[in-house]
Amino acid sequence: MTSSEPTATTHSNHDAHLEAPESAGAWLVRLLKGIAVGVGFILPGLSGGVLAVIFKIYDPMIRFLGNMRHRFLANVRYFIPVGIGALIGVWLFSVVVAAAFGRYEAAFVCLFIGFVIGTFPSLWRQAGKQGRRTKHLVVLAVSAVAIFLVMLFGGQIDLDVPPSIPVWFASGALIGLGVIVPGMSPSNFLIYFGLYDKMSAGLRDLDLSVAIPLFVGLVACVLLFAKAANWAFDTHYAGMYHFILGMVIGSSLAIFPTVVFAPEAIEKAGLGLPAFLAFCAAMLVAGVVASWLFSKVEDRYASEREAIESR
Repeated sequence: MTSSEPTATTHSNHDAHLEAPESAGAWLVRLLKGIAVGVGFILPGLSGGVLAVIFKIYDPMIRFLGNMRHRFLANVRYFIPVGIGALIGVWLFSVVVAAAFGRYEAAFVCLFIGFVIGTFPSLWRQAGKQGRRTKHLVVLAVSAVAIFLVMLFGGQIDLDVPPSIPVWFASGALIGLGVIVPGMSPSNFLIYFGLYDKMSAGLRDLDLSVAIPLFVGLVACVLLFAKAANWAFDTHYAGMYHFILGMVIGSSLAIFPTVVFAPEAIEKAGLGLPAFLAFCAAMLVAGVVASWLFSKVEDRYASEREAIESR
């Protein structure tokens, strides 16, 4: 009896997101989260995995992908709006606002960094839910410094990889790795390899020779590593979350010298330095406010889940 009770409790906690009453509002919230995550997949400097973490869909997504037989239909229903939103986000970025992001890329990146800042207290609490020891803080610090240095010095790499179906498959796998490892920005690596502009053009033009291998590579990578990530969360929860938190911190800090304050970004905006800084600051504040509003909605649905669990 004693060995089975913790398992039941664990499954109940992991499935709490599936027990809350479904509503149009909850469906729309997950759609909007999916759109943001989709943009994070291909927006330079950001990680779709980080946005999945801050919007609290990373953990249930990894657990579902790591054990797809467990409540398969219920999980599929839950993640349908997330998947639709992610596709919309990728298309929206590639087609509708590509020009705006091209000119005001730094400001829009500040918007998403605002999302991270606004949700950092929640991430910190979640990371320490099962305890926090000195070794976990060391993991946080090491992962933060490592991803910061990778992003900072990776920008000095200048390669030109010819596009092909195998290359697009590998690029999709790289994007998928950014889902499994929050904080890693696949778009930055695609820029280093000279593939980012070609990928954006292919998605914008709905070029299937680009889109299909990208999608297949992404799905293959996620499915391949999701089970390992699920196991790591089950056996090393605090260590994994502090690792992710460090990746979030390091990648967010690295965005400022590599993207926001890069000389070409300031010149491309064409606003002048004072106006540029004011615009970036305004977008940063908007991101913080937006993430705060999202967290209020999340708290509302979390309280509904807790009420269900206590019955």
